[in-house]
Amino acid sequence: MKLNTAQIEQTLQQMNAEAIPPDHPVVPQLERLFGDHTYFLDSSGLSIVEPVDAATDAGPMGVVVNLANWTGSDAPKLAPHEPESTDLVVALEGKVQH
Repeated sequence: MKLNTAQIEQTLQQMNAEAIPPDHPVVPQLERLFGDHTYFLDSSGLSIVEPVDAATDAGPMGVVVNLANWTGSDAPKLAPHEPESTDLVVALEGKVQH
């Protein structure tokens, strides 16, 4: 799922990560591997946000899905794996519930 600027900002308020800018040179390779998404990097690796079908009073929600984990300590690299849904669900609009 590609997020708009407001959704990216909303997501970053709810998770400790950094969004990879859409014009970053690595994005075309990520899109070939994983599809058209907004990508996030955090201490555990590479993630995306996928919409959650359940309706809530908070509006549209998304689940954080991990696509790759960091490996190695000297020169860390991302090791892709099958997408894994995390326990983190983020509100994609409206006020953030803390």
